[in-house]
Amino acid sequence: MGQQAPTYERFTKDPFEDFQPEDETKGAQEVIQWAYEQYEDIVYACSFGAEGIVLIDLISKAAPEARVVFLDTGLHFEETYQLIEKVKQRYPKLQITMKKPPITVEEQAEQYGSALWKRNPDQCCYIRKIKPLEEVISGSTAWLSGLRREQSPSRSKTNFVNKDERFKSIKVCPLIYWTWEDVWSYIRLNSLDYNELHDQNYPSVGCIPCTAQAADGDRSGRWKGLNKTECGLHTTNTASE
Repeated sequence: MGQQAPTYERFTKDPFEDFQPEDETKGAQEVIQWAYEQYEDIVYACSFGAEGIVLIDLISKAAPEARVVFLDTGLHFEETYQLIEKVKQRYPKLQITMKKPPITVEEQAEQYGSALWKRNPDQCCYIRKIKPLEEVISGSTAWLSGLRREQSPSRSKTNFVNKDERFKSIKVCPLIYWTWEDVWSYIRLNSLDYNELHDQNYPSVGCIPCTAQAADGDRSGRWKGLNKTECGLHTTNTASE
């Protein structure tokens, strides 16, 4: 396991490249502990999905007052907002903030036309998710993400520590070796709160217009019927205004 914390400018490889995790968290707890020791300004951008709930619990053990940011697009399910309130009560020391886009949904409709997510979903994601996260990460050396390798082909080569070309930052992904079953085993074992929509065949929950029911544990319900699988937070090519 590596010890030095790379920055975006001097990133060469994942310091955990040769790390063979053997603990019950598949290396997640050790990577999280390392990240919070190395990066004082690290922020966790949490979507409050199943992986997010696991990460918050693991983070709270390493850094009880960690900074957690939710990208509040204004288009989320009520169940998601209810879950966030439960998490705030369970972890009162965590600094959970709601980051909103520069314009409201109504203002977006006035400027770009109604239901932009149907006509140009990449631009909608850029306005409501990517720009806000840019503002959040602009003052931080590193950020945390709940990406897992088995989620999709585009995420299959994710490392514990990554050079994030999109946000010119370091992206730490502690759950890369976790399976969907691992995530839910941890949630049940620790009696964690989770989004009730997961029980209604919504394994991946995002904005209301772009989330549909899907097979257990996959992302096929996101942007259903569109040639789109990512919002742009984890890719290098994104739409702009």
